[in-house]
Amino acid sequence: MLKPRECIATLEPYRSPVGNRTGLNLDLNENAAGCSERILARLRTLTTRDVAMYPSREVGERVVANFLGVRPEQLLLTNGIDEGLYLLSATYLAEGDEMLFADPTFVMYPIYGRSTGARLVRVMADQDFTFPTTKLLAAISPRTRLITIANPNNPTGTVASRQDLLRIVESAPDAAVLVDEAYFEFGGETLLPDLARYPNLILARTFSKAYGLAGLRLGVLIGTHEQIGYLRRFCSPFNVNAVALACLEEALADQAFVTEYVSQVKQGRERLTKLSEELGLRSWSSSANFVLVRVGASCGRFVEAMARRGVQVRDLSANPGCEGCARITIGTRTQMDEVLRAMRDAIIETRS
Repeated sequence: MLKPRECIATLEPYRSPVGNRTGLNLDLNENAAGCSERILARLRTLTTRDVAMYPSREVGERVVANFLGVRPEQLLLTNGIDEGLYLLSATYLAEGDEMLFADPTFVMYPIYGRSTGARLVRVMADQDFTFPTTKLLAAISPRTRLITIANPNNPTGTVASRQDLLRIVESAPDAAVLVDEAYFEFGGETLLPDLARYPNLILARTFSKAYGLAGLRLGVLIGTHEQIGYLRRFCSPFNVNAVALACLEEALADQAFVTEYVSQVKQGRERLTKLSEELGLRSWSSSANFVLVRVGASCGRFVEAMARRGVQVRDLSANPGCEGCARITIGTRTQMDEVLRAMRDAIIETRS
């Protein structure tokens, strides 16, 4: 009888709420403003030839490298950051190796890590979801081959300091250290200037959040020429689709769109945090495009009450350390008027 590897057979799959996409979708941290009009204009110019021919990823890599100020051979475009995580896990992990990460964090890290047969080493965040630098450093062992850190972190929105991140990179020279900067645009902190000093440091960026291209699936890994070269050996040559590549240059060129959206997110975060305080709810300072709010035992009912009011938010009670918490993506100014009204009413309903 055909059977998969044990690590796959026992793997708990990721369950996305993407099936219910009615109303205002603030449950998956997408760009609630959509995408740049320049991208839509570029989409309208695509021809049958553009769709029928295999895409040239290298052209897009030169565009991104120029924008980031690195050499093209230092980065690899991927089918969203998810593919990048898969490539990192498959490249650096084997049975008997250890993958180290802090919880709560992006749920796909342990899924990809465990798929290789590696041992998962979880370190719980400190009080108030502070990054557990001391505990993580203590967990590094000779078998540690991959460390994954979301910064800003998902689902908490919290950040680790540059000093702490570099301490980890320096303490694990035989491990690949991924710093996932998917929400970089909303916080502004990056280790990009430090790449040249650390051959084991790899950064990830995405076009799904600030640029509004989640549906096109486009991410990028950035590191040294040598390490990115190893990833290229395993990566499919046509992993990024032609439509995403056609829109890439326009997305980067329209920084005015990104700047305006980020500005609205920052204002919306403040408004949501203020309302949470008024309602007696605990929330955490966020450097991303979402806010984590602890509703308590009624969190499930709160999420349902929000959905009845046309606003989809994410119940994260099943995530380690997030019991009773809902994650709310920040919308545009107009959308947040609706969200805050719905939130106030939903809390009153669940408390009555």
